[in-house]
Amino acid sequence: MQRRLPELLTGFAIIIVAAVFLVYALLGAGEVSAGGYTLTARFASVGGLTVGSDVKIGGVIIGHVASEQLDPVTYAAIVRMNINDGVKIPDDSSASVTSDGLLGNVYIAVSPGGSNTMLASGAAFPVTQSAINIQDLLGKFIFSMGGGAQGKPGASAPQSAAPAGGAATTTAP
Repeated sequence: MQRRLPELLTGFAIIIVAAVFLVYALLGAGEVSAGGYTLTARFASVGGLTVGSDVKIGGVIIGHVASEQLDPVTYAAIVRMNINDGVKIPDDSSASVTSDGLLGNVYIAVSPGGSNTMLASGAAFPVTQSAINIQDLLGKFIFSMGGGAQGKPGASAPQSAAPAGGAATTTAP
């Protein structure tokens, strides 16, 4: 028994530390707050955007997604983001959900406008663009490669018009 006591105490210590990390993770999973000021945006679809995703201008990280909610009336995704204090965004800017390639991270790209008036804390982006569904685009691309007029329903090959006499005439190229 003397030999098992240190092993048991070590095991209990590891379980307690793991439980503390689990509680910390569960309490902080809903929101990310890193200071700065808050802006919101409404999207029809956010794709794989998650809490903690980056907010970028020109590829430079200027903030993070703080929370995502669903509007129960319009079913739009409401995204709240924390923007660094040193970054001011014009009020005619737009926000879009995009990714770093086919399998890259999903983030919010902000395209700054030209206005001299800046968005205040709590304001919303006036223009947004939702995430593009790559699977839908690939499906449209694959099915649009039908092979010209023969592959499309309702399309027919061009025919020469027959004169009133009934004989068809063709012209040489």
